[in-house]
Amino acid sequence: MVRAEKVVKRFGHLLVLNEVDLSVKRGQVVVIIGPSGSGKTTMLRCLNHLEKIDSGRIFIDGELMGYREVDGRVVEDSEANIARIRSQVGFVFQRFNLFAHMTALQNVIEAPVHVLRQPVGEVTERAMALLAKVGLADKASAFPHKLSGGQQQRVAIARALAMNPKLMLFDEATSALDPELVGEVLKVMRQLAEEGMTMVVVTHEMGFAREVADHVIFMDKAVIVEQGPPEQIFEYAENERTRNFLGRIR
Repeated sequence: MVRAEKVVKRFGHLLVLNEVDLSVKRGQVVVIIGPSGSGKTTMLRCLNHLEKIDSGRIFIDGELMGYREVDGRVVEDSEANIARIRSQVGFVFQRFNLFAHMTALQNVIEAPVHVLRQPVGEVTERAMALLAKVGLADKASAFPHKLSGGQQQRVAIARALAMNPKLMLFDEATSALDPELVGEVLKVMRQLAEEGMTMVVVTHEMGFAREVADHVIFMDKAVIVEQGPPEQIFEYAENERTRNFLGRIR
């Protein structure tokens, strides 16, 4: 579903991703962990072209993301084609990014109606089912300021799912929440994983990574330091940097 090859990203003179390779199989849950500033969020944003890479290639379900090849050269793709591929990738941000002037239901139906041009009635029915799925059927008419942080983030997940994505990206989806609200969001994410959704998750929630991930990646200083099954990373990490990081957060 995802293949990244030697991805390089700089912000000015700062090297944020240094020839990163990444592979995510269909139905797999890949969790990326690591200290702040290691490149985790930038990698996630590059996967759906919210950040443009400086070199390398990213493929989403076999399609080159953000660029196309012309006579052996890689050039920027059209906005229409980028938008088409991006519409297949759900993104849940650290900050909920809901439209404040829209109800929960309106937030969920906005993109399918206006981007995919799907019928309002059909989308509304699906949106209500998604709100029920995330435990918020009774909050459909509530505006974001009337919802807790955990409820807002669950609406954001329903909104991403409304586009019927092939892939879901989660960027620190619980880090802006009060501790008692984290569990309700992780519960939804666990359910998606059980249903076979392909997911790439950047998180500091090590319990989630250990229990739900099929594959864990530890990043530091713009590179992937170590990766493997959760048991290998959490119990038998080979790299000293990985062991030090995990030892500190425990």
